[in-house]
Amino acid sequence: MTRLSVEMLAADAPEPITSAGHAQLGIAVLVGIAVIVLLITKFKLHAFLSLTLGTLVLGAVAGAPLDKTITSFTTGLGTTVAGVGVLIALGAILGKMLADSGGADQIVDTILAKAGGRSMPWAMVLIASVIGLPLFFEVGVVLLIPVVLMVAKRGNYSLMRIGIPALAGLSVMHGLVPPHPGPLVAIDAVQANLGVTLALGVLVAIPTVIVAGPLFSKVAARWVDVPAPDRMIPQRASEELDKRPAFGPTLATILLPVVLMLSKALVDIVIDDPDHTVQRVFDVVGSPLIALLASVLVGIFTLLRPAGFGKDRLTPLVEKGLAPIAGILLIVGAGGGFKQTLIDSGVGQMVLDISKDWSIPALLLAWLIAVAIRLATGSATVATVSAAGLVAPLAADMSTAHTALLVLAIGAGSLFFSHVNDAGFWLVKEYFGLTVGQTVKTWSIMETIISVVAGGLVLLLSLIL
Repeated sequence: MTRLSVEMLAADAPEPITSAGHAQLGIAVLVGIAVIVLLITKFKLHAFLSLTLGTLVLGAVAGAPLDKTITSFTTGLGTTVAGVGVLIALGAILGKMLADSGGADQIVDTILAKAGGRSMPWAMVLIASVIGLPLFFEVGVVLLIPVVLMVAKRGNYSLMRIGIPALAGLSVMHGLVPPHPGPLVAIDAVQANLGVTLALGVLVAIPTVIVAGPLFSKVAARWVDVPAPDRMIPQRASEELDKRPAFGPTLATILLPVVLMLSKALVDIVIDDPDHTVQRVFDVVGSPLIALLASVLVGIFTLLRPAGFGKDRLTPLVEKGLAPIAGILLIVGAGGGFKQTLIDSGVGQMVLDISKDWSIPALLLAWLIAVAIRLATGSATVATVSAAGLVAPLAADMSTAHTALLVLAIGAGSLFFSHVNDAGFWLVKEYFGLTVGQTVKTWSIMETIISVVAGGLVLLLSLIL
């Protein structure tokens, strides 16, 4: 970024809520993040409350008046929820429809019926990647664990050979590909183009999931050779259903929002005329809200009706789908409030100056910040929203492609080395019946591979695009 562009950005920036210097702001950031980390890890306080209290501490240490800190926080929270809240809700509804109708099981069974032997790990990563598009990570794990355990048991496969590819597929989708909450928040924070981010995210995700999934699973299976635990094989959703949706319509429903959003990005590049009728049409149908809403509405006819769900079951299903995301929405919103307070207090400009003075590539800086917060808090979502707030000013002078890569750099960093302060770590440990050491050798290393490979690919693309 040139000196001129930095000066122009500084001139356009709003008046900071504090006149603190870089040293005081740096201390404020460290103290604020330390408070968030301490409250989450030591006192087991919910991330929403931890982010809220950490924001107030940040403002106080930075010397900002309390009323202005509160205004910044509530403004950021409202803006973030307004930007991504509906998308997260629609994604949750679609995921619930997919799970309860037996559509997810139909995709799993169809792909597994055509796979076997050496192709089974590749089939598992394909299943997890497709299923992982509309589902939150934890939901995807719960949904796929029965499949992983049954395939390993019946086919006499190493548990790691089957489990690692499935976990890799879910994790890569969660960290890099919208409409997952983390990427959506980062896109909103740095004002990235969602279609371009989605396209580049898929481009980065494919080689990343191959390396961290089927390839690494060979090594993981040698390091940790354990059988599938019988006690952990739960009942599958579709076992209680008399019928379930067909494979083709189910897959089409899942991919519909992806196709619509990618089509919009392609039309924007090819036509590049905001007044052109075709581009205006795709600007509407390819917007995330309409794309996800269309998928939910189509899902009523392709998922619920074939499974025998009547009108009376639609409202309860939607309510059950929305209930689990209340905490996620609050965390995302509080992260947006924290981000806005960072920007309003002048921390964003400070990061901009550091990047310029130290000659650190913006994408690498974003990855490193996300890694640090991920290691400290254990939460990929908290790492994403916090890092996005810190590096948002760096996107002001970036091209559309590089802004999208900034989002992916943050997402890659947020997945680095999951360990004992991450709920996902314990979820994998208990379901697979592993010790803490075995979980580190498999799950934690897999997450690190995803983070490093994806981060490296993002940096490589930045040299090309």
